[in-house]
Amino acid sequence: MISCCFENGSKRQKSFDFFVLKNFEFEGDVMTTRVVTDKQLEKLSRRIHDLFERVRTGGVDFQETLDGLQCLAEKKSETINSHGKDIAMCQKFYQKVFGESQDFSEVRIPEKPEGDWWLIVLVKGMTPEELFQRCREKFGAWKWTNKSLDEIIVSDRTAKDGHYAIWVKANIEADEEFKNLFANQLKAQNHKGITLEERLVLELFYFWRTKKHLDNQNWTLCAGSRYSDGDIPYVSWNDGRMDVYRCYPDSVHDHLRSRRVVS
Repeated sequence: MISCCFENGSKRQKSFDFFVLKNFEFEGDVMTTRVVTDKQLEKLSRRIHDLFERVRTGGVDFQETLDGLQCLAEKKSETINSHGKDIAMCQKFYQKVFGESQDFSEVRIPEKPEGDWWLIVLVKGMTPEELFQRCREKFGAWKWTNKSLDEIIVSDRTAKDGHYAIWVKANIEADEEFKNLFANQLKAQNHKGITLEERLVLELFYFWRTKKHLDNQNWTLCAGSRYSDGDIPYVSWNDGRMDVYRCYPDSVHDHLRSRRVVS
């Protein structure tokens, strides 16, 4: 528990007690807790100081503030941060797979739909070629072109300017509801499909968690991306490696299916 104090003239006043917020991490199947970062606590301290001053000067009702703080203190950490476990999992993933320590506390997390979904975070600056090479390094991968994917892929969403998060249905195989729907049809329906970059991160994430692979029987149509000539990338696991292919925007097949994302 943290006690926060503020100066008021020559008299030092003790204000409120706050529970330390915690995130969840996993080591194998064991759940542990981690106290939030110093940066997050500094931000919290500034907010508390601002609230204290507003109460002191009458800008905020004292009793309403007290009741609100009591309600907050009584909530469990899962309620305070309903996605804490998922965020901690993503941070752990980048630490283990990329050797990078990431702080996703400022990333906007979209509202999670009902059902089972995976939270995937794309880190600022990540590109399709970089992610493809990481896949090749981890478990073997092939692509149809010798060109850098960075030169020929255009995606609806990118991490060029900062981290961003998406939810993807927790399906091993691409979403069955989108079979026999080609890319241009999906676009006309305002379908938000997975990009190539997101699909590659998803493969790395799933392999890190399970040591298994996605799309063993079907192919993920990366409807959120296009090659420079208008063709659509798709990804599958085939003969012991991950393959990145291309298809026409009007290609249709039972096994060619998009994955819906929520961003």
